[in-house]
Amino acid sequence: MHAGKGLAVLLLAALIGSALYLVNVSYEARRLFTLLDRAQAQARLLEAQARRLDAERLAQATHRRVELVAREKLHMRGATPAVTQYVVDAPASGAAR
Repeated sequence: MHAGKGLAVLLLAALIGSALYLVNVSYEARRLFTLLDRAQAQARLLEAQARRLDAERLAQATHRRVELVAREKLHMRGATPAVTQYVVDAPASGAAR
């Protein structure tokens, strides 16, 4: 009878140990799933920001935008015959004579 009691206590201890292990594994699985979900949400947010920044970059690089910045910030103007100065290279004109 004592052997039966010892075996029952051993089985009870194994049952309690496996139950505690199962609770720990379940908790860890939930924790990891939450971390994965947060990481996926962060990845989606970063992808959306990357698309927005790419669209802004494309908008900033348009010909019209570059011309506007050149005129307003750099005070540049288009080259017309009225503002064009032609330079004659003196040695080249002297060698042609």
